[in-house]
Amino acid sequence: MKNYKEPALQDRLASAARARTTALEQLKTKPPIDEAAAAERAAIRLAREEAKREKSRLARLAVQELKEAKRAEALEAAAASEAAKKPELTEAERKAARDARYQARKTRKNN
Repeated sequence: MKNYKEPALQDRLASAARARTTALEQLKTKPPIDEAAAAERAAIRLAREEAKREKSRLARLAVQELKEAKRAEALEAAAASEAAKKPELTEAERKAARDARYQARKTRKNN
């Protein structure tokens, strides 16, 4: 089995220098940025973001309208149930109804 030999300091420094020079050469050979193409991409990105914001705003408005419709429906239902309630009877009306029930029961027993 071979013994592993660690690179010396000089070898590591030389390797790092070679890596730096190759990275620099790659950066130099990179074509320059086309300003018109970059501006077009930026405009497309902004338009996409604006469309997304508009879609989000419309969704929020739809949810808000739905909540308002449900709230109005609940108020209408409450008003309808309030109207369907029996009116409160006065003391005299309650006494008359009680007397009528009593009289009807009395006549049923006697017949």
